[in-house]
Amino acid sequence: MQKLFLFTFLFISTFTFGQKEDQNNFFLAETYYRQGEHEKATQIYKKLYDKSPFNTSYLNRLISCYQETDKFKIAEDLLKIKIQKNPNQTYLNVFLGYNYERQQLKKQAKIYYDKAINSLDKNDSYGAIIGRLFKEYNLLDNAILAYQKTMKSNPNANYNFQIAEIYGEKGAFKKMFESYIDLVDKNEKYLNVVQRYASKYISDDSENETNILFRKTLLRKASNNPKNEWNILLSWLFAQQKEYEKALIQEKALYQRNPSELSEIFSLGKVAFESKAYEPAKKCFNFITEKSFLKEEKIEANLYLTKIAVTTKNPETESLFQFLFTQFGKNTQTIEILVEYADFLTFTKNEPEKSTTVLEEALTYANSKFDKARIKLKLGDVLVFRGKFNKALIYFSQIQTQLKNHELAQQARFKVAQTSYFKGDFTWAKAQLKVLKGSTTQLIANDAVDLFLKITDNEPVDSIASGLKQFARAELLSYQNKNDEALQEISKLFSSKDIFLNGLIPGEVIYDDVLFLEAKLYIKQKKYEEAILSLAKIVAADNQGFLTDDVYFMMAEMYHYDLKNIEKAQEYYQKIIFEHPSSIYLVEARKKFRKLRGDTI
Repeated sequence: MQKLFLFTFLFISTFTFGQKEDQNNFFLAETYYRQGEHEKATQIYKKLYDKSPFNTSYLNRLISCYQETDKFKIAEDLLKIKIQKNPNQTYLNVFLGYNYERQQLKKQAKIYYDKAINSLDKNDSYGAIIGRLFKEYNLLDNAILAYQKTMKSNPNANYNFQIAEIYGEKGAFKKMFESYIDLVDKNEKYLNVVQRYASKYISDDSENETNILFRKTLLRKASNNPKNEWNILLSWLFAQQKEYEKALIQEKALYQRNPSELSEIFSLGKVAFESKAYEPAKKCFNFITEKSFLKEEKIEANLYLTKIAVTTKNPETESLFQFLFTQFGKNTQTIEILVEYADFLTFTKNEPEKSTTVLEEALTYANSKFDKARIKLKLGDVLVFRGKFNKALIYFSQIQTQLKNHELAQQARFKVAQTSYFKGDFTWAKAQLKVLKGSTTQLIANDAVDLFLKITDNEPVDSIASGLKQFARAELLSYQNKNDEALQEISKLFSSKDIFLNGLIPGEVIYDDVLFLEAKLYIKQKKYEEAILSLAKIVAADNQGFLTDDVYFMMAEMYHYDLKNIEKAQEYYQKIIFEHPSSIYLVEARKKFRKLRGDTI
C-alpha cells in the first residue's frame, strides 16, 4: 500500500512539474516571438509541438516562426505530412494555404482555402477554428463564408457575433448591424453585449452615417418582427444622440407592455437632466408621478421636478415646494426635497436665514449619518453664503471625520478647500486639493484639479501681488449673489495701480479667468452686450486659449436665444465646427447651426 501511494505521488509530482515546465517554456517562446527573435522561438516551439502535436497553439506559432524566417518549405512539408496523417483535421488546409499566400502563390493558396471551406459542408466541427484562422490572417471574406457555412450546416451554431465584428473591420456597417441584430433576435441575452459593441460605432451626432444605418436597421426589424429589444435599442440610440423625447416614446411603448416597470424612464430622466435637457427630463418625471403607485418613486421624481423648476427659474417654484410639503409632509422621506428647498431659498431668493431654519428642522428628521451629512453640507454652503466661514468649516470637518473615505467626505474636503480659497488661505486650500486630485469620484477630482491649477498658476510670487486674492473675493461675491459688488471688484483688478503697475494685462493666466467671470456676472444681470464685450476680449488676447471654444459657444447661445441675432449665432457656432473640431460643444453647435440654416434635422 505504501509503495502504491509513493508511486502515485511521484507520478502526480512528475506530471505537475512537466506541465509547469511546458508553461514556462511557452511563455519564454512567446517573449522571443513578440520581440522578433523568431529563431530562438522556433527551437522552443518545435520541442513543445513534438511533445504535444495536437496543440494548435504550438502548431500555429511554429508555422508562423518558419514563415517569419523564410523557411516555407519546412512549414509546407510539416503541414502536408500532418494533413496526410489527419485528413479530417481540415483546418490544417488554412495553415497550408496561408503558407503559399506568404510566398505570393495565390492560386495554390486558394486551392487549400477552398478545401477548408468546402469541408464544412460535410463536417462542421472545425468551423469555429477555420473561421478564426481566416480572421487572424485577415482573410475576412473567407472567415465570413466559413462561419456562414457552419451555421447553415448546424442550426444550433451561432457565429453572428464573429461575423458582425468582421463586417465592422471591413467597414461594412450595414451588414455589421444586421448581424448584431440577428444575434439579439436569436437570443435576447446578447442585448447588452451588442449594445456595448455597437457603441464603438455610434456617436452623439444623429447625422453620423453609422447612427443612421443602425436606426434604419432597427426600424426595419421592428416593423417586420416587433420585439421589446428593438424599442430598448432605439431608446438607447436616441439617448446617445441626446434626443431624449424620442427615447421617451420608446420607453413609453415598453411601459405599455409592462406597466409595473418605471426604472428605465427614471434613468432616462436623470440622464436628460444631467445633460441640461430640462424639458424632456420634466416629461419623464411627470410621467412617473402620474403612473407610479409607490410613494418613494413619486417623491424622488418630484425632487427632480423641483431641481428643474429651480434651474429653469420657474415662477411657480415656491408653490411647487409648498404643494409637495402638503402632499408628502416634512419628514425623513422628504429630507432631500427640504435640502433642495433650502438651496432655492439661499441662492435664488436670497433668504439664507430662512434656509438655515429649514435645514436645522431637516436635521431633526435625519436617522442616518448620511442624511445628516447631506444636510450639514448644505448648511455649510449657506453659512459660506452668509460669510460665516469658520462655522461652515466646522460642519465640513465633522462630515470628513464621521464619513472617512466616503464620497460625501470628499465633497466636504473640496468645500473646505473652496472656502479656504474664498478666504484667501491658498496654502490650506492647496493642501486639501492635493488629496482630492486622486479622488475616486471623477467630478470631484476634476473640480479639485481646476481649482488647484487656478491657485498655482496665479498665486503671488516673492510678495508680488498677482490679483488672485481679489479674484477669489470676486468669486465669493458672485457665490453670494452680490453681483454688483463682484463686478466692482473685477473693475478694481483692471484699474489697480498695485497689480502689474497698470492693472491686469492680456497674456496673464488670470486675465482670461477674470473676464470669463465678468461675462457670467453680466449674463446673470441680463446685460448681454456687456457680456459679449468681455468674452471678445478673451479671444482678442488669444484665440487659441483653453477657454476659446467655451467663449464661442457662450457667445453663440447669447446671440441665438437672448439677442435674437441669428446671423451672429451662426457665425460663432460655425467657428466651433471649423476651428475647434475636438470641442465638447461640436455636436450641439453643428445641430444648432444646421437648424438655423434651415436644414431638415
